[in-house]
Amino acid sequence: MTEPIRLSKLMSERGLCSRREADSYIERGLVFVDGRRVSELGTKVDPACAIRLDTQASAQQQQRVTILLHKPVGYVSGQPEPGYQPAVALIRSDTLWQDGRAGRAFHPAHLKGLAPAGRLDIDSTGLLVLTQDGRIAKQLIGEDSGVEKEYLVRVEGRLDDKGLALLNHGLSLDGRKLRPARVGWQNADQLRFILKEGRKRQIRRMCELVGLKVAGLKRVRIGRVRLGELPLGQWRYLRDDEAF
Repeated sequence: MTEPIRLSKLMSERGLCSRREADSYIERGLVFVDGRRVSELGTKVDPACAIRLDTQASAQQQQRVTILLHKPVGYVSGQPEPGYQPAVALIRSDTLWQDGRAGRAFHPAHLKGLAPAGRLDIDSTGLLVLTQDGRIAKQLIGEDSGVEKEYLVRVEGRLDDKGLALLNHGLSLDGRKLRPARVGWQNADQLRFILKEGRKRQIRRMCELVGLKVAGLKRVRIGRVRLGELPLGQWRYLRDDEAF
């Protein structure tokens, strides 16, 4: 017999919402399990059950925004550090890319609960995702996320075939092996990295292990969403026809 599982955990695993959002929906009676309304926190259910959100919860999810920012160097992606501004400070009406409105007008409500879905360190530039949607955050930074992130990395130093092979597979950080990556030369001084994980300062540390120094790092793609022509320091909304 299959062990019952917490409803909020199951909802998160199925990508319906985050666990925190699930608890909020359950508490407000907006979740149905096998056609029955559930409103008690901590309820355990059959892992094979049918789960449906009330139309009110579904409508709330559709109103949530996801923002794509071309982060400049000098901004931190998460919590602000002394002397530096968080990237979310760039999300203003005057920095909204005119070509990326996606039928939306900026509203201050879009900043409420807006959080980065992944890191991009202070010395790096490129595509940073900020979202109000727990489903997207889980998709991009959940433990079992397999979404690719692509980077262009300017390097200094010499790299032989053995070092390149190690960058692709064979390195460890903090005592844990890294997942296989796809790394190759983009041009004479620039490597292209495609990763499926995001350890702290991972690419810089990988390069150090093979004798390289990173002179510049830019993220150009997350999943199927590309940075494209989005100008530095500007942002746009994720369109309804886009998915990571």
